Amino acid sequence: MSVSLTYFVHSITTDNQRGIATGWRPGVLSDVGIERAARLGKQLAGRHFDAIFCSDLQRAIDSARLFFGKDQPLIQDDRLRECDYGSLTNQPAAQFKTRMKDFVDAPFPEGESYMDVQKRMASFLQLLSQNYPGKHVAVVGHQATQLALEVLLRGRTWQQAIDEDWRATQAWQPGWQYSVP
Repeated sequence: MSVSLTYFVHSITTDNQRGIATGWRPGVLSDVGIERAARLGKQLAGRHFDAIFCSDLQRAIDSARLFFGKDQPLIQDDRLRECDYGSLTNQPAAQFKTRMKDFVDAPFPEGESYMDVQKRMASFLQLLSQNYPGKHVAVVGHQATQLALEVLLRGRTWQQAIDEDWRATQAWQPGWQYSVP
């Protein structure tokens, strides 16, 4: 039996608004991010998930609490972290966001590659497959983790996933559906 996975990206941070690459730093939700996350939480009220997973980075934890409520148990998992941008962390995202494809196989300076993220996500999906067959789980993560889902579950290449990323057109939606075999 497959696992139904609904993916949510963390809400807007102060770094997002300033164009700064947060990477593995915790990140702080902005006022706009808090408002949007609370609004999404109202849309999600009454939806049932058998488990809710989120990155262990603070912006994802805070988003998940606003999406699903403070009383819902969250399973924090460091495999759901954003890509480690290394020395480009805390730098303007414009320095590399137009060249993300350069870091598919080669790591960011002093960081990791998108293939490293893919390995983390493959391990996470294996956990879901083994422990949650036939269940519906929610995941709150980051850009790189979502792109890895596109590669692993939808058969996209990294180049396609990056080119087709909804962030380029600001085509956000309240959750993306995936099926984990």
